[in-house]
Amino acid sequence: MVRVSINHRILRCDSQEIELPGEPAMNLSDTVFEFLSDESQGSSPVSFNDDFEDDDDKENQNENGNGNVEDNFWENQHQLLQATICRTSSLETRIRNTTKETIKEAQNSGNACPCGKPHDNGCRKCLMAEVCRRLQNAGLDSAICKSKWRSSSDIPSGEHTFIDVLDNSNTKKEVRVIIELNFRTQFEMARSNEEYNKLVKRLPEIFVGKIERLLALLKILCAAAKKCMEEKKMHLGPWRKLRYMQAKWLKTCERLASSRPLSSGNSGRIARPKLSMLTVDLMDSLSNLHRPTVEVV
Repeated sequence: MVRVSINHRILRCDSQEIELPGEPAMNLSDTVFEFLSDESQGSSPVSFNDDFEDDDDKENQNENGNGNVEDNFWENQHQLLQATICRTSSLETRIRNTTKETIKEAQNSGNACPCGKPHDNGCRKCLMAEVCRRLQNAGLDSAICKSKWRSSSDIPSGEHTFIDVLDNSNTKKEVRVIIELNFRTQFEMARSNEEYNKLVKRLPEIFVGKIERLLALLKILCAAAKKCMEEKKMHLGPWRKLRYMQAKWLKTCERLASSRPLSSGNSGRIARPKLSMLTVDLMDSLSNLHRPTVEVV
């Protein structure tokens, strides 16, 4: 059996190995992760069941008799991240630019949140609603998603909200792009080591990427979190495991119905309450009726 170096292979969720295409990388600091060529890949809404892939057994097997990989673990993780961090597609770039512009405008507007609550740069809920609205105005099928999963033997229950965009321009396969406004903070750990912190700091705070990018990135960071805790001889929390991270964005989720996008001419118009003319006439008639006094015995 021929062993393939970890530098030249990427493990997907379905345990297949994909050769990294030799395309020129784009020098973008905020882009994230594509392992397949843009022409040949798409992504559709993924509905994961409770049988998530668990890499713990595979990693334990790799640790036995593979000391070279273990010695170079952090170097390999950084190389893998560097090799994939500068890849993007035109759709993701378009979504990313709109998202960043919306967040920047919210930051420049002051500390007043649209919901009325004082919050630096706006609260997460209002920011997601505004980003979703701006993407809809740009002609994209965007919605706020809510994932919810039950507890199992190895992970606790939980729920998470994020934004996605569905693109059907490719007739062969629907493309789904995930938007997470607080991506880097999802992987920060209080008692992590220096190597893990370096890896996390290279992540963008705002993630915009296809399903394939997110899956590969989760594998890199969750493997790094496990290695970090092993080196510090500490227990890895269940919320740091790959299955839990997959549940956040890739579990069966509900696309919440969002408000229809406003045109530029009607963006500042306040909607007036509508009354039925039948109801108004009926109320007027009732007010004019003579109601005799009835003695109650």
